[in-house]
Amino acid sequence: MIELRKADQRGRGEHGWLSSRHTFSFANYYDPKQIGFSDLLVINDDRVAPGRGFGKHPHRDMEIFSYVLEGGLEHKDSMGTGSVIVPGDVQLMSAGTGVAHSEFNHSAEQPVHFLQIWIAPNVKGAQPRYQQKNIADAEKRGKLRLILSPDGAAESLELRQDARVYAGRFDGAESATIALDANRYAYVHVARGSVKVNGVELGEGDGARIRSERELTFTDGHDAEVLVFDLRNIEVSELWS
Repeated sequence: MIELRKADQRGRGEHGWLSSRHTFSFANYYDPKQIGFSDLLVINDDRVAPGRGFGKHPHRDMEIFSYVLEGGLEHKDSMGTGSVIVPGDVQLMSAGTGVAHSEFNHSAEQPVHFLQIWIAPNVKGAQPRYQQKNIADAEKRGKLRLILSPDGAAESLELRQDARVYAGRFDGAESATIALDANRYAYVHVARGSVKVNGVELGEGDGARIRSERELTFTDGHDAEVLVFDLRNIEVSELWS
């Protein structure tokens, strides 16, 4: 079963320097029907004005990763990490016992467009850590490249949760299929362009909750870039029970 979440149904945050779209409830946007999916709690689609950004603020017990689509995102944190994240980079910050960070547009002239995504960890009170890796476009072209996993398989970043995240690029005749175990959920987010998933068309910003599907086939892409989340078959309410 594929349950669509259309781009124009997302929450909106307009703050002058920041234009944000919230797939799930976040900050001032709250919808009791949209409080995440399995361990996936946040997908924020953010566009930040030149020279602006998120000042230093704390997190704990959350797996937070950023995926830059355009521009450069400057990261600094209380672990002493500093970097500029550009398209192709995957940045994962495991907040654990607590970490403070800031994220700013690195450019004084061009906006930055990125996704920030939160996944609930399977352990609390762990040591904070930071990981970053560049995934070449060729590794995602016409395929689904594993970028996060519980065990760091296939040179992916290591996630503290039973979840796997894949990134793919599809255009024209390019296609790929991913198998899902019978007891798994999945979520698809289209970061840009459009693509069909099992024959269902998704456009830029669209998402889909997926249950009871044994495989997902991506076809008919038009400059599409997608993220695919392979998740536990639990509902969000079970996380807090």
